Amino acid sequence: MTTTTTATAVKTGTNEADRSNNQLGLDDLVALQKLEEVKERPLSMGLIMRLLQYTKPYAKTRNWLLVTVFLRAVQLPLLGWFVGYIIKGPIEQKDFSGTVWYTGGFLVLSFLTSIVFHFRMKLAMMLGEFVVHDLREQIFAHLQKMPMRFYDHTKLGRVISRITSDTENVRMGVQDVLFVTLVQGGQMLIAAGVMLYYDAVLFSVLLVMAPVIWLITGYFRKKLSKAFRDVQESFSRITSTLAESVNGIRVTQGFVRHDENARRFKGLVEDHSQYNQRTAELSGIFLPLLELNSQFFIAILLVLGGYQILGMTYADPGEQAGEFGSLVIFFFMSGMFFFPIAIIGRMYHFSLTAMAGAERVFTLLDLKVEAMEDEDAEEVGEIVGDVTFEGVCFEYEPGVRVLEDVNFEAKQGETIALVGATGSGKSTAIKLISKFYLPTEGEVRIDGIRVEKIETGSLVRQLGIVLQQNFLFTGSVLENIRMGRPQASDAEVYAAAEALNCLDILEQLSDGLHTEVGEAGSNLSLGQRQLVCFCRAMLADPRILILDEATSSVDGITESRIQKALEILLAGRTSFVVAHRLSTIRQADRILVLDQGRVIEEGTHVELLHEGGTYAHLYKQFIHATN
Repeated sequence: MTTTTTATAVKTGTNEADRSNNQLGLDDLVALQKLEEVKERPLSMGLIMRLLQYTKPYAKTRNWLLVTVFLRAVQLPLLGWFVGYIIKGPIEQKDFSGTVWYTGGFLVLSFLTSIVFHFRMKLAMMLGEFVVHDLREQIFAHLQKMPMRFYDHTKLGRVISRITSDTENVRMGVQDVLFVTLVQGGQMLIAAGVMLYYDAVLFSVLLVMAPVIWLITGYFRKKLSKAFRDVQESFSRITSTLAESVNGIRVTQGFVRHDENARRFKGLVEDHSQYNQRTAELSGIFLPLLELNSQFFIAILLVLGGYQILGMTYADPGEQAGEFGSLVIFFFMSGMFFFPIAIIGRMYHFSLTAMAGAERVFTLLDLKVEAMEDEDAEEVGEIVGDVTFEGVCFEYEPGVRVLEDVNFEAKQGETIALVGATGSGKSTAIKLISKFYLPTEGEVRIDGIRVEKIETGSLVRQLGIVLQQNFLFTGSVLENIRMGRPQASDAEVYAAAEALNCLDILEQLSDGLHTEVGEAGSNLSLGQRQLVCFCRAMLADPRILILDEATSSVDGITESRIQKALEILLAGRTSFVVAHRLSTIRQADRILVLDQGRVIEEGTHVELLHEGGTYAHLYKQFIHATN
């Protein structure tokens, strides 16, 4: 019996425009992907203030850190001033006893400065770790709530980098950039104040030199920023290629691609080496140039200071000695003023990288979690399992329909098979039943209730899903089966495997059901992984069961063993089976044949064969291929 579908405009309580407002927009995902290429971002007070919000729960640590920052900013120039004062005071006066006492005071101050430095570093690292810990926790929790649309349009590497490299850049901004800049900036201000107090003329010369150094720093900062960015990008290409080569080592060896892969990797390594050499060349010019400018200023300082002391007439020799002592103090303070310029310039570069990382992290966190239910959605008790599609249309991307006016009804306990060529919309229909997506138009109803009106958690707990990509988590076979019902006892897990008639297969593993599955189930064969997923579904005891190419990885002998167990599993449950192997769907109560997103045929196996349509043609192809 062929079902003729008609395009119907379905009026629902939630119109299409309202629904789209609650969904994650593709524009948001595109914007997030574009940020991947941004390695630096201008300073943003909005981002800075938002980062500082993460320090509020740790206000005590942050406030003590600010105290150590202030002390550090004062102590560093104070040490330089103390040395000059000792020279100007007891040493000039040939007071050996005073020199010893003042030197002792200098050592005490140095010791206290080291203690403050220890706590400033410790508190900054603690605060940075606190912020990164909370950020990573928040990102992970947010990722768990993101809809399938997000994962369908976002590369895994980008998701991982948000919680790894980007948060590390944020850590650098919190624990290093801010507080190091405050220390160095405070040191410059205090040193400038001391120099102005002792000699305003020489200080004016310093003010003329400072912009020159700042301009040089700015020029090389841009050059070095690009060089460092090229180094990072080339290194990313190396790591991604390495990961890809390791994951695909079977294909590499199977198709003898060793030499070709080695050639490509060699090119990437050479590029990375050239970028590193370029960085080294720029650093080799920049740092000596900064040092030369500092030495140039010292030369000017010696000439002008020497002229003031030697070229002027003093009525009192003690006055000339006092000017000499002031020059010494000024000399020490000039170092305290110039040294932070390079550090602040480097911190500025780091701050741009931290801003880029923070922007990507917060852009991800700001992606709205797609509303999969209406505000008045309610929890449901045990569902019966009736499923209805009424005028359902769906688009992954606006304007591109993958389902068009799909209508069918599955009663409690029925097994519905979905058949069709690749890309016909079978898996999309399954995703709508699983509530991974909501329909663009039309209604999907469970027990007569629109899925938007059902609290998602109460629904999905009554769904059992076995997919073609049988993913297993790190842990034992028993733990992976128990994911179907976390509170289940070991005996219940064994009973589920026994009911599925595969307990003996799993017990043949090295440690039985306690065998570690390895990363993504790498220690198990494809068939063994599939059986674990079947046991997981059996243990969950769902009201609606979904098998999406669930037997594609099971060999013929194993498949025949579980067919009877599947009959027990399917009994009394509404089941949807997607399979290319038509032998697995002959016993379905009804078969829906999809083509380009439309249901073009509907009926039992026998009925559709008699009609001689698309299903009959597919079945003949299957029979011919298996003979």
